[in-house]
Amino acid sequence: MPGRRENGSKAGLVSRAALGKIFQLGKNDIASSRKDKVLRVLVVDDHLSSAEGLSEYIQEWGHEARCAPGAKEALALIEDWHPEAVVCDLRMDPGPDGLELLQQVRTSDPWIGFIMLTGHGRIEDAVNAIRHGAFDFLTKPVDLERLQHLMGRLAERNEMRSEVVRLRNRLASREEDGVASRSPVMRRLIDLVEQVAPSSASVFITGESGSGKDYVAQILHELSGRANAPFIAVNCPAIPETLLESELFGHERGAFTGAMTDHAGLFEHASGGTLFLDEITEMSPGLQAKLLRVLETRRFRRVGGREEKLADFRVAAATNRDPETAVKEGRLREDLYYRLNVFHVQVPPLRERREDIVPLAARFTASFAEQNGRPLEGLSNDAMGALEVYDWPGNVRELRNAIERAVVLARGNVIEVADLPPHIQRPGVFIERGRVGVEPLHELERRAILGALENFSHNKTHAARALGISLKTLHNKLKRYARGDTS
Repeated sequence: MPGRRENGSKAGLVSRAALGKIFQLGKNDIASSRKDKVLRVLVVDDHLSSAEGLSEYIQEWGHEARCAPGAKEALALIEDWHPEAVVCDLRMDPGPDGLELLQQVRTSDPWIGFIMLTGHGRIEDAVNAIRHGAFDFLTKPVDLERLQHLMGRLAERNEMRSEVVRLRNRLASREEDGVASRSPVMRRLIDLVEQVAPSSASVFITGESGSGKDYVAQILHELSGRANAPFIAVNCPAIPETLLESELFGHERGAFTGAMTDHAGLFEHASGGTLFLDEITEMSPGLQAKLLRVLETRRFRRVGGREEKLADFRVAAATNRDPETAVKEGRLREDLYYRLNVFHVQVPPLRERREDIVPLAARFTASFAEQNGRPLEGLSNDAMGALEVYDWPGNVRELRNAIERAVVLARGNVIEVADLPPHIQRPGVFIERGRVGVEPLHELERRAILGALENFSHNKTHAARALGISLKTLHNKLKRYARGDTS
């Protein structure tokens, strides 16, 4: 491609030796790297000499590469050459910048993988670019090892294009585990997940306990270019704080008492795939700071180790708390929250998507009937009516557990109201397909309290919280019931 005159601070060509320093990786290191599947890569930079130097490295990795000195020239090449990846400087002068080019290209072909470059390194720029569809974001000087891995990810994603289309078609027609469903609010959620999945952007998932945050993370993984790599889920509060760092980072032999051998952590096990950090607000502030550094540098060391390893995984994090409140309370670092919250997905509680209750119940019934060898045909009309009017404080998880119990207890070929947990059988004013039943208020209260206790395995603290009453009030009412006082 013909050269371009550059003025001011951009004048002159950059030598090959200088490029080696700028891009932080020598030619010998590149030659020993693995070769990825071939991509057509367009490098766009108004410093044309830098673009040409970077394209040489990309060609050494086995890809095809061309250069463009600006958005106008890039659009012409994209139309004629149809590249599968674009490495583009964010700020270009004169003419449209990288973000404007990204927005134009995304409207015509959302599968072109954009990797945005900038010399400023502001996280606001990164978030903005990724929200507009960039695959990832690198700061200058460019980490070539990281860029080469991104090329590999884009090549794999390109190969999976037809598989992703197939998965989307399957999602459109299934009702599974509280994710794909009939309700408009969940259809909008799935549409957002489908849009976000092809990028490498971090996703922050919020919602009540049991609402299906983990399944949203799995769908995000399935629809991404990382679907053939591992999906690693970490329940942060389930692992003692003293062990969580070692579990995530891994450790070297002798790093601490009891470290008898080298141990690869979950960062390494998730390589190429997705790491799901559930209940991230329960992670200690110190470990949150270390996680933030990994997400910003894309590198980490094992505990007690010296060798830096590439953090080649996508992060999805979740919490059942309000994240902004968690930040104010000091449970979640503000800088980590903004780094994770590139895309925010709010999973609605089951009571706000009642159209999904019966389809989910039917699916759970079929699944548990098969597991238990029970020849069940489904649920009776009365059972479905009881399910539809119950508020499901435990969300999809509570529905799943209720159906599993009903499948075991069912005597006939369908699940009846009597097979459901007592607090669901008659939750108050209930609908039985054609008639309305009403109970005295004190009886409704008693059933609700006893049902909540059964639902939460007689954990009074959890039951009181679900009922919206204090623990003291719950104890007082239980004492009255024990005396036979129903007033």
